[in-house]
Amino acid sequence: MSDARTPAMPYLNDRIVLGVVLMLGFCLTAPLIDVASKLAAQTIPVGQVTTARFIVQGLLMLPLCLLLGHGLRLPPGVLSRLVLRALFLILSTYFFVAAVKVMPIADALVIAFVEPFILLLLGKYLFAEEVGPRRLGASVVGFAGALLVIQPSFAAFGLVALFPLGTAFFFAFYMLVTRSLSRQMHPVPMQFHTSTVAAAICLPVMFLGTGIEIPTISPVWPEGIEWTWLFAVGAASALAHLMISYALRYAPSATVAPLHYLEILSAVAFGWLFFSDLPNAMTFAGMAVITASGLYIFHRERVVEREKRG
Repeated sequence: MSDARTPAMPYLNDRIVLGVVLMLGFCLTAPLIDVASKLAAQTIPVGQVTTARFIVQGLLMLPLCLLLGHGLRLPPGVLSRLVLRALFLILSTYFFVAAVKVMPIADALVIAFVEPFILLLLGKYLFAEEVGPRRLGASVVGFAGALLVIQPSFAAFGLVALFPLGTAFFFAFYMLVTRSLSRQMHPVPMQFHTSTVAAAICLPVMFLGTGIEIPTISPVWPEGIEWTWLFAVGAASALAHLMISYALRYAPSATVAPLHYLEILSAVAFGWLFFSDLPNAMTFAGMAVITASGLYIFHRERVVEREKRG
């Protein structure tokens, strides 16, 4: 999962169409991360799938950084925030991979889409950002939509149905750190450094799991097609994050952010194509409620921004 409101470099007004196309590409590519994760997690421990994502993503981002002329030296004063960003992304990824291992991808993704509401509430209560009653009300409605999905999923899968809420929570904190770092780092080297730091954190934890025999993080040696799934997790992550980074470079977030909800449709399609999973009526109702609430919040944010400028 990613967030369409990730801060970006200043966009170019004459390339807004390109930004929209890249955002649509992200919406088609991002669910492939979940498909590959679900396939890999059937036989590979969740912690190993999570670690593989960051190793592959870092290896793919390294030549891109060099090709684009970005230095690999960190700007001063960003290391601690980069470590925090990596930790939050590790936890967010781990919870989501653990969820889609047993849950349909679309169900897990819809629950995780409460992240914008959590981010809004964190902004209000942690940073005293001005949030009006309309956006707070939309957040409450959005959480109610998530409950429509969680209730039947909880009955079918137990506590695993709550894991996407963990993803949403940690991804919201990841976004807060990203907003801070974006003032000092270009998104491409930021992704590279986050991936390498995350891999450096995950690898010792994974081998520690071997020593104390924790099944979810103890590595196994992949065989055959499993290598393909592990590589695909990292490759799809690198491609999706690259697309959204440049989408936000070429188009304003107010333009591309609402398109993010199209990721739910592609997740439904890929879930049906690869796993014959189709959401039930309650899940579709939750999707509609969460999407409507999220779009309303984006609308209110644009109205508030215009009022501030006016």
